[in-house]
Amino acid sequence: MSKYLLPTLIILLLLYSLIKRNNTYNSFVIGAKSSFDLVLTSFPYIATIFIAVEIFNVSGLSYLFADFVAPFFENIGIPKELSQLVILKNFTGCGSLALLENIFQTYGPDSYLARAGCCIAGCSEAIFYVTAIYFSQTKVTKFRYAIIVGILANLAGSIVSCLICKII
Repeated sequence: MSKYLLPTLIILLLLYSLIKRNNTYNSFVIGAKSSFDLVLTSFPYIATIFIAVEIFNVSGLSYLFADFVAPFFENIGIPKELSQLVILKNFTGCGSLALLENIFQTYGPDSYLARAGCCIAGCSEAIFYVTAIYFSQTKVTKFRYAIIVGILANLAGSIVSCLICKII
């Protein structure tokens, strides 16, 4: 059933366009053309975030910071082994998936840590990446509360993820 969903939506869109007498091809070309502007204006922000995340990882700061906050995380229900995942997920989705793969190899895919890590990776977002992309396309300059709220939401999701995985 789901394999027919996308072709059906495309056909319905084309039929709607014919009924409304819109120039579908021209609208598509205009949209594609404006996407280049979007890429060009957001690329410096994306590059900056990728460079900052890579420096954070390669320098070892992510390990030091994870070790520093691990006791606090353990007090609120997040195991020490997942502290680096909780921190890195705020910065990058791909990097956190690499950590999750390492957790699978070390503790096994059916372990509590692997299940909790999957829930953490699934319920949280790369806050700094999303903020850089979103705010690069808007004229908002004061976004510090957005980052704080995003980090707190990720932390709350991580706590609940570990709690639910412990219960299950």
